[in-house]
Amino acid sequence: MTDSMTSAEDTGARRGRGERGGAAARRAARAGGGPGGQLTYIKRQVPYYEVLGEEGLALIEANADTVLEEIGIEFRDDPEALALWKEAGADVRGQRVHFPKGLPRALLKTAPSVFTQHARNPERSVQIGGGATVFAPVYGPPFVRDLQANRRYATLEDFHNFVKLAYLAPSIHHSGGTVCEPVDVPVNKRHLDMLLAHMTLSDKPFMGSVTAPERAEDTVAMAKLLFGEEFVDRNTVTISLINANSPMVFDDTMLGAAKVYARANQACIVTPFILAGAMSPVTVAGTLTQVLAEVLAGAAFTQLVRPGAPVLFGTFASSISMQSGAPTFGTPEPSLVSYGAAQLARRLGLPLRTGGSLCAAKTPDAQAAYESANTLNSTILCGANFVLHSAGWLEGGLSACYEKFIMDVDQLGVAQKLAAGVDLSENGQAMDAIREVGPGSHYLGCAHTQANFQSAFYRSIVADNNSFEQWQAEGEKTAAQRANELARRWLDSYEPPALDPGIAESLNDFVARKKASMPDAFT
Repeated sequence: MTDSMTSAEDTGARRGRGERGGAAARRAARAGGGPGGQLTYIKRQVPYYEVLGEEGLALIEANADTVLEEIGIEFRDDPEALALWKEAGADVRGQRVHFPKGLPRALLKTAPSVFTQHARNPERSVQIGGGATVFAPVYGPPFVRDLQANRRYATLEDFHNFVKLAYLAPSIHHSGGTVCEPVDVPVNKRHLDMLLAHMTLSDKPFMGSVTAPERAEDTVAMAKLLFGEEFVDRNTVTISLINANSPMVFDDTMLGAAKVYARANQACIVTPFILAGAMSPVTVAGTLTQVLAEVLAGAAFTQLVRPGAPVLFGTFASSISMQSGAPTFGTPEPSLVSYGAAQLARRLGLPLRTGGSLCAAKTPDAQAAYESANTLNSTILCGANFVLHSAGWLEGGLSACYEKFIMDVDQLGVAQKLAAGVDLSENGQAMDAIREVGPGSHYLGCAHTQANFQSAFYRSIVADNNSFEQWQAEGEKTAAQRANELARRWLDSYEPPALDPGIAESLNDFVARKKASMPDAFT
């Protein structure tokens, strides 16, 4: 799949947006006060930073093949998965699968290296793979740090707020998935409310539910209501996170969700969740070996289910404190894992998910900034294609923070400018300006500066660059305080993107009927 859509496909995608969908989205983005309106996904113009040579890559690949053949990967409590592997030629011993050398790689030849995830607003569709980078917000926190600086359990209102902020944020390209856990809604029903929010409060692409196979099926069913059944059968409209239960296990919940999405031609991100030293070896090479083995097994499984189904090479790696066992972020070792994983993914021909704006800080302070910047820097340089946790992550992923979300969005804009590389056009060369100014003068008033001053440099939406006296007169506000005010303004200015009333009614009816058909369950 490429970025282009046929006229029929374009019509299908436009089912999900009302007549005013594009205009409403642009108006909302402008009202949000972001720099320059909505940005498209990053089209990378800078080279990759690579830490491994051919010898190192070949060594890790050989070690991963050894893990797959000698140790194996467990596919727990899923007889169908084991039967598929046995039929494919793997050695199945109980629930453990041993893979003949080269089998997973051979199966992955059918997986696309680049595909499009369509949004209901075609202007918001994103490329996954190649030179593209897509930013999605934080995923999974049960707590929020709210706009009153309270740490509390997240609610559905918080979920709605973060979906709105992601919709308004110019440098967020994707609505994400479980941006926080709305714990005031029963566990067995909250996926319906979350999906409905992504589909109605935003027109950006979104993620599906993976907490049970039937919830994945609900995702596909609702996507068909939004986009049309034929369109979904032919295109990828959702992307979902399939975690390995590291070390070297896939459980029946993840396998069940993966089967639903792969059969429906929807994308899976196969991601080993690694806390190095606890769930993988303490060394970078050892962790990369295990990550590659787990991804090879899980990603190849999607191709057993449906050859050609889109799948991503995912990795989430952090180090731990060897004193307390607590996860640590922004440290050098996970960055090296990301760099190495990116190289391995490119050699496999799979898009890569890694990185984000990760930190262990409890508040949006200097620790949060440093650790997030370190993680985001390696994310951009390594060439990640899909980036979860791009904005809002706090406290090792336990909390979603409003102020941190805005501060991260600002830095994502910086990253987007960096990834665009050096402008070598006639305007970028600026020879007219150099001729006009000549020796000993200045460029402030020259024609080239006047023509480019609005877009010449990235303009932060959070930073204060004024004098000390002006900063003092305006209340001596910290970056977090300024971000708090901006988050409030964005939420106050929010207007939903237009949606066909018939589609909205169908989605609401589906959710209401599904909820009525099951008792509440909070575990």
